[in-house]
Amino acid sequence: MFEIEYKGANTLVISTKKYTVVTDPKLSVAGLKDVVVKDAVELSTEERFALNSPSAKLHFEGPGEYGFGEFDIHGIPAQRHLDASGGELLSTIYRLEIGDARVALVGNIYEKLSEDQLEEIGVVDVLILPVGGNGYTLDATGAAAITRQIDPKVVIPIHYADSALKYEVPQDGVEVFTKELGAPVEEVTKYKPKSFPDLLTVIQLARS
Repeated sequence: MFEIEYKGANTLVISTKKYTVVTDPKLSVAGLKDVVVKDAVELSTEERFALNSPSAKLHFEGPGEYGFGEFDIHGIPAQRHLDASGGELLSTIYRLEIGDARVALVGNIYEKLSEDQLEEIGVVDVLILPVGGNGYTLDATGAAAITRQIDPKVVIPIHYADSALKYEVPQDGVEVFTKELGAPVEEVTKYKPKSFPDLLTVIQLARS
């Protein structure tokens, strides 16, 4: 099927046997080395998190329809967390279909989704979203609210406090989100779903 690996901040590696997608690979914004995207597809929720690496197979950023291999990707425009309402939409929410699985990837966005955005996201199995808060990205309350709006089977929190990372703004720990959401938590090094739970479950990925 596929697996998801967490590198820190908003950076993930989502891979099948044949293809690899790296999300927001510019990890240097959080004090770690940028993730190498050689022969992988680069997917960015914002311009400032993109590397536009010449060694990448493809670069995707912004709204639109993208497809390659087992991946079908739909980009949905969104307001960044710090931007004023009514301004240019500079962030992108992605819906990824990988075989029969549906994954939604949310970046540093404003905490309320419109009905149009929810309709475009549709039914998803896995939701990935930042939870660290403090004015930089979604906080625990906002992330939990979006989780309930989208109603996935699995939620993977990212972009939270980590002693190895140097965020522009201090982030809350992941436990603040998991307590707010109140769903069971499974801690794993990589997420390799064979099936999805009947009840909402938090998958807490160790940073690799």
